[in-house]
Amino acid sequence: MTTFAGLNYVAVVLAAAASFIFGGLWYGVFSKQWMAAANISIDDIKAAKGLAAAAPYVIAFVAQLVMAYVLAGILGHIGTGQVTLHNGLIAGAICWAGFVATSLAVNHAFQGARLKLTLIDGGHWLGVLLIQGALIGWMGVA
Repeated sequence: MTTFAGLNYVAVVLAAAASFIFGGLWYGVFSKQWMAAANISIDDIKAAKGLAAAAPYVIAFVAQLVMAYVLAGILGHIGTGQVTLHNGLIAGAICWAGFVATSLAVNHAFQGARLKLTLIDGGHWLGVLLIQGALIGWMGVA
């Protein structure tokens, strides 16, 4: 694994944890709309047991750790003294617009997903990257 100079691992873990919690709150608020847009019922969700029920949460947290690590690396490469709250928010927004929103839009378009699903999921990932960028930028380098 690549090590970025000055990477703040505490910031990375806190950013991943905070954005994971945000995801729980986001989908808690939009759960009914998300299930309708994704064509999933509460019975489908309740049917998952054991590892099948836990796997999406484990994958989500690991993915957010990777995302926070990479975002911290991107911020670290901006330059000395540039890992700030402001730049963290900008980097998070740019990464969302350039990579996440575009990928999500393409995947959902080919899957025939409803626009509402793309908006709910896209809003979630925007929140994730803004939270991660803010925390990593605010906490600075190690």
